[in-house]
This record gives sequence, structure tokens and C-alpha cells, in this order.
Amino acid sequence: MANYDFVTSSGEKIPIIISVRRGLRNITLRPKTVENRRIEISRPWLSSDAAALRFVEQKRRWLERIFANAPQKKHLVSGDWFNFLDMRVRVIYSPEIRANRFEKQSDETYILYVGGDLGLLENRVRMFIKSELLVQIKKLIHDTPREFWPRRICLRDTSSRWGSCSTSGTISFSWRLAFAPFDVMRYVVMHELSHTQHMDHSPEFWATVRELYGFGVERAKRWLTQNGSKLHEYL
Repeated sequence: MANYDFVTSSGEKIPIIISVRRGLRNITLRPKTVENRRIEISRPWLSSDAAALRFVEQKRRWLERIFANAPQKKHLVSGDWFNFLDMRVRVIYSPEIRANRFEKQSDETYILYVGGDLGLLENRVRMFIKSELLVQIKKLIHDTPREFWPRRICLRDTSSRWGSCSTSGTISFSWRLAFAPFDVMRYVVMHELSHTQHMDHSPEFWATVRELYGFGVERAKRWLTQNGSKLHEYL
């Protein structure tokens, strides 16, 4: 594995991580804009790092656009607000409490009280969000016919996919769907459940999505396309 830097026109240095994979025919490039921003490259054994770096330069305009449009990560501090499935939530650090406390303030606003070590505030908020999202996803799944139920559900932090369904019956979701409107999250759930019956995007698959979701599928899908990058803003 070799490390280099991709310097953007704004002067940002983005690490390039090159790995060698036997059996690979072509150089593959994957920009990562969540967590630590980086460019991951896999190259064939008979290729060279120099060839990989030339390939990066050939894709410069595309890479510049991806990193320029990706939101810079914002750190949550006490007093900040964030959206959580149609709820407006404010984080308040309260060192005297041991467990998170979630309280309703009005029809749309809530307060999440977080205690413990202040340095672990973001981690405790993240754990709360994942736990609550999983509860909501399971409720949605259990409201569908049993033949759509997966064998296993897991949450991941993916940069390019909001959900996936494996042939083994495992469905994975990006936990960042918690920052989306509830109906958008529900669309992704119904999308992946439909894959338990159709492992493609055939007309039959989309008919199943519409049957499970109901009216508004295209609106939810469009929202995710237009606003999905914003879901990586925090944490």
C-alpha cells in the first residue's frame, strides 16, 4: 500500500491510498467523502503507482466536483439542533445524568440530554440515533407481509448506498437515513424489502415498491437524490 496526496484547486490535500490486487484487470478509483476524506485506488499487480496517479489526474475534474459538492463534516456540540425523522432535536450536555434522556418539548421539537464524558458526546448521540432508527425500521418491516421480512437487519455508514439486500436475506441500511424525513427513510426500507422478492430493478420490482410504499414513491426518491449528500453533514 502506498500513500500520496491529491491537491485540489482550493489547496486541500486529500490522501490517496493505493493498494495492489492480484487478478484485477483495471485501475479502480473510489473517492470517499464521509469520515476521513480520501481517494482509494486499487491497481493490478502488473500496473504501477505512477499509472494510478496518472489515472487520478485524468479524473481530476470529476474528483474536484465530488469533493467540492460533498458537505464538510460539522461537529455536534451542546446546544446544536439536528433533524431526526421529521423531529427537530436539540442536544444538551448534562454531566449529572448517566443515561441519555429524550424529551418532547412541542409537536415537532425535542431535547436529547446527553451525560457522561463530554468528549464522548458525539459518540453517545450517534448510538442513540442508531438505536432509535433501528426500532423504527423494525416497526415498518413488521407492518409488511411476512414474506418480505429479512433474516437479519444491520446498520452501516456507507457513502454511496442507502441500503442493500443480500441473497442470504440480510438487509443493510445507512444509519444516516435517520437525518432524512420519515417518509424518505420509509421509501428506502420498502425499496430494500422489495429486493427480497426481486433482486433487480425490473418493472415487477418497481411495482412491488409502489405496492408496499403507496402514493409518493417518486417524491421520496427525488428528495433522496437531491438532498442525500446533506445526510452526511453530522457525525
